[in-house]
Amino acid sequence: MQDDNDYMRLALGEATTAAGAGEVPVGAVVVAADGAVIAAAHNAPVGSHDPTAHAEIRALREAAGKIGNYRLTGMTLFVTLEPCAMCAGAISHARLARLVYAADDPKGGAVAHGPRFFEQPTCHHRPVIEQGPFGDEAAAMLRDFFRARRKL
Repeated sequence: MQDDNDYMRLALGEATTAAGAGEVPVGAVVVAADGAVIAAAHNAPVGSHDPTAHAEIRALREAAGKIGNYRLTGMTLFVTLEPCAMCAGAISHARLARLVYAADDPKGGAVAHGPRFFEQPTCHHRPVIEQGPFGDEAAAMLRDFFRARRKL
């Protein structure tokens, strides 16, 4: 069985794929309660012409399609960046048991920052939330990506 480090490494690999495609480097992995990886995805709004194509949304869609149910009860989402409000809403609706994210996002995050989505009384389901491993690596990948874009 793998551990949180292994799953977050998979998510970081997805983030690397996103960066290679010119997308913001964010990756996500959905893991079942038994440790099986159900889905993995990276950011793709630019290439897909879809503003909702965040890594989390894409991974949730893939996982739901594989199990034939939009409720991903008992599953964990590993993501390299603190989810935004849209993704936090989707996580709540998916009924994930756990959310593990690597890097904080003080500007656009909605879990530990901004609206703190899961703390709102209107939130229907709250997963266990943990700041996981490789936060420094994920943050560095994002900084490097945006630094390179500013030089263009």
